[in-house]
Amino acid sequence: MFRTALRNVLAHKARLLMTVLAVMLGVAFVSGTLVFTDTLSQAFRNQTAKGYDGIAVAVTSYGQGPAGEGEKQQPGISAATVERIAKLDGVASASGRVDGFAGVADPSGKLIGNGWTNKGSNFAPGEDGKDERYAFVDGTGPVKPGDIALDKDTAAKGTYKVGDTVRVATNGPVHTYTLSGVFTTDDGQVSAGGSLVLFDTSVAQKLYLQPGYFQNVTVTAAPGASDEKILAQVEPLLPEDAEARTGAALAAEEAKMIEEGMSGMNQAMLGFAAIALFVGVFLISNTFTMLVAQRTKELALMRAVGASRKQITRSVLMEALLVGAIASAVGLALGLGLAVGLRSGMNAFDLKVPGGPLVVSPTAILSGIAVGVLVTVIAAYLPGRRAAKIPPVAAMSSVHAAPTTKSLVVRNSIGAAVTLLGSAVILWGVAVGKDGKWIVAGGAFLALVGLIILIPLLSRPVIALIRPLLIRLFGVSGKLAGQNAVRNPRRTGATASALAIGLTLVTGLSVMGVSIGKAVDRSTTDHITADYMIRMAGEGMSMDRSALTAVQKAKGVTAVSPQQASFLTLDGVDRSVSGVVPGDIEKVMNITVVDGSLASLGQGRIAVEEETAKKHGWKTGDTLPVTYGDGKSGKLAIGATYEKNDMVSTVMAPLSVLDPHQPKPYLPEILVKMDGGESAAAEQALVDALGQNPAIKVMDKQDIRDEFGGIINMMLNIMYGLLAMALIIAVLGVVNTLAMSVFERQQEIGMLRAIGLDRRRVKRMIRLEAVVISLFGALVGVAMGTFLGWAIGQTLKDSIPGYAMVVPWDRIGIFLVLAGLVGVLAAMWPARSAARLNMLSAIKAE
Repeated sequence: MFRTALRNVLAHKARLLMTVLAVMLGVAFVSGTLVFTDTLSQAFRNQTAKGYDGIAVAVTSYGQGPAGEGEKQQPGISAATVERIAKLDGVASASGRVDGFAGVADPSGKLIGNGWTNKGSNFAPGEDGKDERYAFVDGTGPVKPGDIALDKDTAAKGTYKVGDTVRVATNGPVHTYTLSGVFTTDDGQVSAGGSLVLFDTSVAQKLYLQPGYFQNVTVTAAPGASDEKILAQVEPLLPEDAEARTGAALAAEEAKMIEEGMSGMNQAMLGFAAIALFVGVFLISNTFTMLVAQRTKELALMRAVGASRKQITRSVLMEALLVGAIASAVGLALGLGLAVGLRSGMNAFDLKVPGGPLVVSPTAILSGIAVGVLVTVIAAYLPGRRAAKIPPVAAMSSVHAAPTTKSLVVRNSIGAAVTLLGSAVILWGVAVGKDGKWIVAGGAFLALVGLIILIPLLSRPVIALIRPLLIRLFGVSGKLAGQNAVRNPRRTGATASALAIGLTLVTGLSVMGVSIGKAVDRSTTDHITADYMIRMAGEGMSMDRSALTAVQKAKGVTAVSPQQASFLTLDGVDRSVSGVVPGDIEKVMNITVVDGSLASLGQGRIAVEEETAKKHGWKTGDTLPVTYGDGKSGKLAIGATYEKNDMVSTVMAPLSVLDPHQPKPYLPEILVKMDGGESAAAEQALVDALGQNPAIKVMDKQDIRDEFGGIINMMLNIMYGLLAMALIIAVLGVVNTLAMSVFERQQEIGMLRAIGLDRRRVKRMIRLEAVVISLFGALVGVAMGTFLGWAIGQTLKDSIPGYAMVVPWDRIGIFLVLAGLVGVLAAMWPARSAARLNMLSAIKAE
């Protein structure tokens, strides 16, 4: 039977090609994902280990804290403490580090890097004048207040050379420095595509902390000294808010964090690979079903000469095993190429990956091959069983064994029951609300399985709806295409199922993504009336207070209010507070007052969100005890209550109340109203007022929408890209079905040619059949995806203010057009083959 299976595989190479491609792509996705994430993890682990190489103890300060009883509060680790650490037994050196944001402007004034990976730090030379963390390729480290050094890539992007002047922005105004040197480093943020600026230590301390203090200290050990003993000596010298750990412990902890981070990416990508393989099951099953149907007489003859049912089934499964093994081997090689491509792609998008070899683990190899072989064998199992059940005598007299009425009734009954059960579970999850997400997911799986079982039954009525249109537009070719599409409902259903699954997921994601995006957009446009929003380039970073002063003095500004974040303990309850400018806040934001007046903010009162006030029994006119962030106490009166606004905190207070208690306020954004609204001149006026700071973004209303909704669109595009593999396999399924269908119908096509159907109309018939099947699968997928998008959205609406389902008709229209185009492209080879058939040879074919 093994020789028989091998002979059949070699005899049907062309017809098994699409199956090999489907399995190959799925295995490539699985193995490529595993190799890519293993390589990425190993590269980052090696980089982390190298970064801590030679560090015996690392000390980190987490903020202000008392240095000891009777001492003043200090912002970090004092220089005196660093000197004491350096004199401990076994310590070779102790270097203090301080860092924060630093954005480098290119010659055109634009920021180099992406904001959140732009970093500044201090150059900490030892006795030899070198800092072991940085290797200079040109010039030297900064040792004067007006000097800086840049990492090699940043210098190259800005075309800067030693001696050039460079504009650098931190959280305050832009300053100009002289470039003293260019270096290479293993710093993780630089490896991720960011920039690193080195300042003289005194300058870095002034910019990021306080003169004489450091955030971190790295300690190296003398030869033969114990890291643990040094740690034991260091800990008693530290302030309460500082923590000391060995370099080995920190390297192990970061390696674990990298592993956890890669695990999430790994699982997400493998999830999409599983979807692609699941879609591939339909292609494989369809292929073997058609091969079995075409070899009915051959299989019957084997039964007649003594082959048992088990042997027939094993023969089919052996074919599947051989196909799966070949496809898996090729897919594994393709997966290695995919991993290399993904790594190169990250570098191309400036998301640098540390250097290192490609990591091909036994797990990646075995998983890829096992998945490919198992999927192929499982998909071929049912066709193998059906082949074994064909009675020899009935098979010898008929090439095509039609499914019995009983089998179709049983299938349709099971499909209907599973679909209804899944729909009921989905509706149950919707009724549960925000805690029903997983219930909806379970119901979606059941409904999708039921729909796949039921899809052959749906093919007849759905295709019957468009058959009159086909006849009217394309005549005989359209009529034959419509009849061929429903001739074998199981085959049509299996082919359409692959497309339906892919488009269910794509449509569901689109409905959710567009609905959430519209909710965010409405929330933005409904609540913000300002013409511009000003933010730092780094997400969540604070601007210096000088930025607010500069904007207030800009030409054409009519109203300015920051969103200064603060915290108060109000009547014993901790509350987040938005610090605003009285008289201007209502001009830049749409705030609906319920009681009182926002003008009371100008009198030193506060405004409270209506729901918060009701919850605590507060009302306009009440005076509440307050404890500020610096520990001082006082009393504040409520001057107004307002409706919920997602863009401000539950309490608003004037800056005059908050500023005395916040020496360094957290200022994430400034809202600006301009005379005459948005214009290029108005925007330039703001940019100029801010000193053309590369680290500060001036965003108009469209930029604000993009800022809040951009992440959603980015995630949607990533999802579309990952689902593309499943859709490609679905397209291969259409090609495969049509090609094998043409082979089956050689005699019929020959007869049609003989009675006058020319080659052009034969091609059109095959193309229309492909379009009909593709559109059928697309319609089912779009309907199911829209329903699932609605259901999942209902569980999210309480968490997303203003959420309402939006059906993206434009995208759905594009999906349907693309499905039709897929049908046309998929039919090119089969249609060409059908049109080139020799009439006489085709008529004689069995």
